[in-house]
Amino acid sequence: MIVLTVTGLKKSFGIEKVLEDINLSLSAGERMGLVGVNGSGKTTLLRILSGHLSSDEGNIAIQKGMVIGYLEQSYEAKPGNTVFDELMDIFNPLIRVEQRLREIEQEMAEADEQTLMKLGHEYSKLHDRFEEEDGYAIRSRVTGVLQGLGFTKKQQEQQANLLSGGELTRLTLGRLLLQKPDLLLLDEPTNHLDLQALQWLEDYLIAYPGAVLVVSHDRYFLDRVCTSMTEILFGASEQYKGNYTRYMSQREERFYSRTRAYEQQQKEIDRQKVIIARYRSFNREKSIRAAESREKALDRIELLDKPEEEKQVHFRFESGLRIGDEALKIEKLSKSFGERLLFEDVNLLVRSGERVALIGANGVGKSTLLEILVGHVQPDEGSYRFGANADIGYYEQKQQSLHPDKTVLREVWDDFARLQQHEVRGALGLFLFSGDDVFKPISALSGGEKARVALTKLMLKHKNFLILDEPTNYLDSDSREVLEQALLGYEGTIMAVSHDRYFINSFATKMLVLMDDGILSYDGNYDDYLASLERQNNSLSAMEEGQTKTELVKIRRRLRQDQEEADELSRCVSDAEHAISIAEDELKKLEYSQANPSIYSDPTKAQLVAQDIKELKIKIEKLFLEWEAAELAVTAYEDGV
Repeated sequence: MIVLTVTGLKKSFGIEKVLEDINLSLSAGERMGLVGVNGSGKTTLLRILSGHLSSDEGNIAIQKGMVIGYLEQSYEAKPGNTVFDELMDIFNPLIRVEQRLREIEQEMAEADEQTLMKLGHEYSKLHDRFEEEDGYAIRSRVTGVLQGLGFTKKQQEQQANLLSGGELTRLTLGRLLLQKPDLLLLDEPTNHLDLQALQWLEDYLIAYPGAVLVVSHDRYFLDRVCTSMTEILFGASEQYKGNYTRYMSQREERFYSRTRAYEQQQKEIDRQKVIIARYRSFNREKSIRAAESREKALDRIELLDKPEEEKQVHFRFESGLRIGDEALKIEKLSKSFGERLLFEDVNLLVRSGERVALIGANGVGKSTLLEILVGHVQPDEGSYRFGANADIGYYEQKQQSLHPDKTVLREVWDDFARLQQHEVRGALGLFLFSGDDVFKPISALSGGEKARVALTKLMLKHKNFLILDEPTNYLDSDSREVLEQALLGYEGTIMAVSHDRYFINSFATKMLVLMDDGILSYDGNYDDYLASLERQNNSLSAMEEGQTKTELVKIRRRLRQDQEEADELSRCVSDAEHAISIAEDELKKLEYSQANPSIYSDPTKAQLVAQDIKELKIKIEKLFLEWEAAELAVTAYEDGV
């Protein structure tokens, strides 16, 4: 069943045409990815569909009664609310129902027969609504979403209005997911998510019962989640079946067939023009009539437009002298900010020519580690050294080294004064800065344009060790693919922090996972890393390397004892959870029985049920305390490990 249809949609801002002919249809349960170069109008389309912006022309047909949820980039938390409270507020109407149910239970325990009958009817009605809307699972749903999006238990208890911009975006996403609208409109939902949270969001959306329309440059995300794709190109849209990889294949096939059809038509038109000219050259009545007949036929031909592609960035990195065999060695590196420990005891060896992807949870200090390596931040302990001839090229995530008052041309030329202006402009042209674009001030550039300026400078430096902090941020999908191709042809050493798994798969030969107590190394790209995690005893195999048989026996015994202790603690938690589940099921049955006329019409039975409910709630409270104690024991054990 189709839930959304868009036909002939147009939108301009002044004289600038953004959307010229948008057509798409979205079915129930379909997850559509919306792609296109930066500035193609993807966000504008979402804002129109969400009602935040009006279109100039066209029609939007939405299924009657359908609820639309839109991920807004700006959101303000309620003062005084914790992160947990901010999501619980979504369920205020249901929470009030629960509160009224508790009040009725108290009133029923002391009510007379006539009042009991009235209360029973109200209780039955409210209880049915509470169960239908899954009221018993509110808190677990909120906790599950917050944990999935990377909020720790400590963060859930802090004031929501003190969150950073990225954390607030994640909180906004959590609110939207919990509201479960019929149609989700998501604009770059993967921003600010670490890899674990990304995987959780993908799994959540794959199982989501409603329809989804999502803008994202994360191609790995689009491959896993999307069942269809729509591309906006030169203001018009084109719809494809399948995920991102399938879309790219179909897109290439369509472009090839259209180009071939256009070329064949042009060839036929040229052939007909030659024949017409020959007929006219005969200058006879019969030949002139034949020429005119062919001209009329030519005029009736529906001319095909020449297929066009958006301009793409074209560049390559060149390295200087080769580094010695050891490109980078880190020993016992540690860093804290105040009482907050980022990481400690980091040991690492990067060899010349390796392509290393550095991953880890948000806040673990990946960018800080890179800033230490380039000399912007001092470590608390430990040391690091680069190999002989190492010449570092650093791409910073926030582009703070760019001067806002300089023009694009001056920003690059000042760093490469030996070059002629035409050489600098030529380099900028590779990154799509042409004509008057080079005279734009840096402060007026978009995030993607600033990224392209920084990449221009990095390309011209010819460094042999590239340190890249989220280099694909702000780049559209096409530009990301060009960057990947440039890195594939690069002969130097690369160390990059990235959440873009598609990008990591394309360039990485080694995966590094940064944790607060050290760093783990895996050979291969991101998919290889996932495969390693799935293989049992992978970490044990790494520990066994180079050990004696006696040491191996000790390692295995210690790991086995640790596992047995961890299993016992986990069983305690599971037993407590099971006991709570049984007690809560019993409570539901008792509460449901209060809505039965045979119970609430009998004062004695009603009071006995009310007393049982009271005692059961006390029991559940004690079981929760036992569960919490078991959880604390597990946490203490894991921290000890």
